Order: sequence, then C-alpha cells, then structure tokens
Amino acid sequence: MSARRITVRHACDSAAPPAAVFALLADSSTYPEWSQVHGYRMERPGFDAPHGVGEIRVLSSRWGLDVREEIVEIIPDRLMAYTLLSGLPMRDYRGETLLDPLPGGGTRIVWTSSFRPVPGLGWVMRRFMKWVLATLSGSLARAAEIRSTPAAAPAAAAAQT
Repeated sequence: MSARRITVRHACDSAAPPAAVFALLADSSTYPEWSQVHGYRMERPGFDAPHGVGEIRVLSSRWGLDVREEIVEIIPDRLMAYTLLSGLPMRDYRGETLLDPLPGGGTRIVWTSSFRPVPGLGWVMRRFMKWVLATLSGSLARAAEIRSTPAAAPAAAAAQT
C-alpha cells in the first residue's frame, strides 16, 4: 500500500517585485548565496535556457546530503515547479513556488511541497519540509529585497568589477 500524500505549504511576503524574486528563484546557481543550500551543480541544462525546464540540478547541504531535482514548469515572474529525482526518502515529490504580486509592488511567495513519504517517515518528513519551506521562502524574500533596492545595484556592480 502506498503512503498517503502529504502537502506542506508556506507563504511569506517580500517587498521586492515578482521579477526580482523570480530572478533568484529561477537561477539555481544563486541558491548557495541566499539559502541554506551549501552547493549547486548543474547536471543537465534546461531545454531552452540553462536554468529552464529540463534542468537537472544537484543541491548540496552542509551535512553532505545531495538532492537531485528537475525543473518541470516555469511561468516567468509567476511560477517555478520541480520534481525530486533522488536524495530524500520521498516518492512522487513535486515542489512549486508561486509568486503573487501584492498591492504596492511586493510579492507573496507561496512555496508548496507535495509528496508520498517512505512508510514510517511521514511525520518526520512533514516536519522537515515545513522547516525547509519556511527557511527557503524567508531567505528568498530577504535576498530579493536586498537585490532590488536602489543602493544594492551599484554595490553589486562594484563587486563584480
């Protein structure tokens, strides 16, 4: 018998516009800069763009855990969805990050994870994914705010030269 599907969702708001949030979300190589992800490696580029649909990425934690994911859907400035290929005790995993514009120019980030856990690990994986989604969405919101402020643009340009 298959384990019951678990869905975990976390929402938070960012003062950054959806385009700024999406720029970080859609570029997997930036994850080590703003999230708890320790390392990133592209296993396969996307079909139409390196970080587009079809990209297979490996995200590493500082604890040595490597998670392989495939980007399966992108709607620019609105949605990114991915599936888990390996690395966690879950089956049929799909993650979605939805960006909704807020009045005044901000963004509501809604990160959802849906999966079937390995039997006996449902409560652990639910609790773990609640922490992961809260941490990822909060870090993404803050990083997008920092990058989208006018003072951040000159500082980022100076750092690249």
